[in-house]
Amino acid sequence: MKRLILSVAAALMCLAACSAPGPRHYTVKVVREYPHDTKAYTQGLFFEGGELYESTGQTGQSSFRKVDLVTGKVLRKLDFSRKYFGEGSVIFNGKMYMLTWTNKVAFVYDAATLEYQKTYSYPREGWGLTTDGKSLIASDGSSNIYFLDGEFHLQRSIKVTMNGRPVRLLNELEWIDGRIWANVYTTDMILIINPDSGSVEGVVDCTGLLPDKLRGPQTDVLNGIAVLDGRIFLTGKNWPKLYEVELKSK
Repeated sequence: MKRLILSVAAALMCLAACSAPGPRHYTVKVVREYPHDTKAYTQGLFFEGGELYESTGQTGQSSFRKVDLVTGKVLRKLDFSRKYFGEGSVIFNGKMYMLTWTNKVAFVYDAATLEYQKTYSYPREGWGLTTDGKSLIASDGSSNIYFLDGEFHLQRSIKVTMNGRPVRLLNELEWIDGRIWANVYTTDMILIINPDSGSVEGVVDCTGLLPDKLRGPQTDVLNGIAVLDGRIFLTGKNWPKLYEVELKSK
């Protein structure tokens, strides 16, 4: 009887998942384009106080930068030791947080001065990082997203699913209008994720955002989401352009 009840329960859960509305699908329209440093292997991208910030990766090339949006000029740059592979970054409660990929450490700096404050042990791979204003929100390349306090203590986690199935390779993150936006590494897809349930509510197809004629030998994948006053900005690793875009329903 117990086995029968479990089977019925599983069937009902499957039915509920199958009958639930799927995510909305979007494409992007370029509103404006800006220059972007082709040597910037973009790992994190965000605005704070109207200013654009970017963290970059690659061993020996990892950095945190303040960038002029219009010209693409690097206004301020913090270089990391070549033993570190920089990843996602964010400003939270007056501090700049930056993850590393496999070094198992995360760094904290004063957001105003970029003076070093502390290094934390970090128990998983560092990928994307953002904030909802209450917690740090991090990805690790799996289907999980982690909510952390300012000392990297785990508060809770969610598993990201689309149509009931886990979605892996979640990378750079951004908090937009109460939802988590996440690049899916190696794809031209961005997911819009419910932060409570982990369910994917929207899929943004960015195929063709960077034209083939602008791609070079070092051009890598889409990775970089930022928002300023409701305007959405996208770029990629070693891309020559940063784009302001609008969503269009498919």
